[in-house]
Amino acid sequence: MQFYPVNKQYRIKAIFEKKQNSEWFWMNTSGTMKQQYRVYGSLSFTVKDTLLQINVYQSKSLMTTKDYSDYLFVPFIDKTSGFQTYGGGRYIDLKITDIQNNICILDFNKAYNPYCAYASGFNCPIPPKENELKVSIQAGEKNYLKH
Repeated sequence: MQFYPVNKQYRIKAIFEKKQNSEWFWMNTSGTMKQQYRVYGSLSFTVKDTLLQINVYQSKSLMTTKDYSDYLFVPFIDKTSGFQTYGGGRYIDLKITDIQNNICILDFNKAYNPYCAYASGFNCPIPPKENELKVSIQAGEKNYLKH
């Protein structure tokens, strides 16, 4: 695995807005099985003088398990996707408790590739169109290079 050098500019204070009564939907995956999520809320933040917004998702199946009931999921694609980073997007994990007073630290240095970047046969969620960032996020995990 290769990562960008840790860069504090990509550890961003974001404003969280909870989505009320969000409908469950089937998120497309890289495989044949879709996964059920809902928009838990959105994060608004600035990168390189560009105001951005990204959705935070909650998994219907994980919220029923003890260890992952507070798990939140931020899949995204940015201008590095398919070049410096995995073309299918990257993920950031959050917990509900990471949101305090409608503020959340969104740390792109923790962005990682899905299992699909390394092997076939997985059902990795594909970041929805609304989570396509119009900037380069040069933080977190880079594209996997087979040796």
